[in-house]
Amino acid sequence: MKAVILLSGGLDSSTVLYLAKSEGYDCYALSFDYQQRHRRELTAAKTIATAVGVTAHQVVSFDLSLWGGSALTDRQIDLPQDRALSAMSESIPVTYVPARNTIFLSFALAYAEAIAANRVYIGVNALDYSGYPDCRGDYIDAMRSVFRLGTKQGREGDPIEIITPLIDLKKTEIIQLGNKLGVPWQQTWSCYSGDEVPCGTCDSCLLRLAAFKELGLVDPAMVG
Repeated sequence: MKAVILLSGGLDSSTVLYLAKSEGYDCYALSFDYQQRHRRELTAAKTIATAVGVTAHQVVSFDLSLWGGSALTDRQIDLPQDRALSAMSESIPVTYVPARNTIFLSFALAYAEAIAANRVYIGVNALDYSGYPDCRGDYIDAMRSVFRLGTKQGREGDPIEIITPLIDLKKTEIIQLGNKLGVPWQQTWSCYSGDEVPCGTCDSCLLRLAAFKELGLVDPAMVG
């Protein structure tokens, strides 16, 4: 059995990759160099893919910085820093990249059909404080229709499934799952900055730190 796994190198996508591997799938990891703010996450993705033993790891390159629209693709837009967790749920933040998951899932669909895979795993999470529109259940349901209607495989009655095992989990529950699966947290990268160690102040770092703290754990990636 083959599965395509969208892999950013972060906490969520790494957990999903380890889960797919534990479920017996031949894992084809897919990462993206879209001219994001830094390449540190791609280094992490490569390390994680090697650690778990994927069948293949592809990195697709394209340039979303051409039109910006996000703090992750436009360096003129400042990253949010030191925000209260409660404030993160008030509006969709400037770190949202327009239509990113639609683009990612389109590549994953093409890759999956080309290699005759029957699943695409993505680590979206609807409970994340950031509330990105392309991480929610109704969006995923719409993309499932695209997967069914927009492919030969789907029209012939064998649609490629979108698997979202983390969509209704709290960050603490994702960490607990990753711990059971043996995800090497110290090798993952969630920070929006690209320094040698995570900044500890961007939204992504704060969410991750809070979850580890709630579990009474120290995040290994934060130990410089």
